[in-house]
Amino acid sequence: MFTSSIRTALRSRAIQAPRFSTMITKQVIANPIRLNLKQQIRGYSDHHEETFEEFTARYESEFETAYDLFEVQRILNNCFSYDLVPAPIVIEKALQACRRVNDYPTAVRTFEALKHKVENKEQYQAYLDELKDIRKELGIDLKEELYADEA
Repeated sequence: MFTSSIRTALRSRAIQAPRFSTMITKQVIANPIRLNLKQQIRGYSDHHEETFEEFTARYESEFETAYDLFEVQRILNNCFSYDLVPAPIVIEKALQACRRVNDYPTAVRTFEALKHKVENKEQYQAYLDELKDIRKELGIDLKEELYADEA
């Protein structure tokens, strides 16, 4: 008896379900004002193309404001995920951020990521020459120097 009353209640609910599609159709037909569809539909591909200078400035400021190890590593991950090699000033700010949060391994790994990101050994060497002073100032060794026998 109890189950039959539940079945009856469920059937009556199924029958009384509103039909939204017909309600929406009636509202659209009843509305005589024609709206510009370009204003209604958001263009997901419409975005500002960021220049390399804007990219560099954005990541410089992000590394300057990074406050803990998680933030530094997150910003590094985002920075290296683009299809370009960051400018030396961005790498310098990243190394300073690593020093600020006292994380030597991430500083070493930054150079590993840079080595894999550049196209050839000459570009990597150019980055090393450019960043030689900051490496010396912060005392950052390269993986090749730390594990010379494995390289």
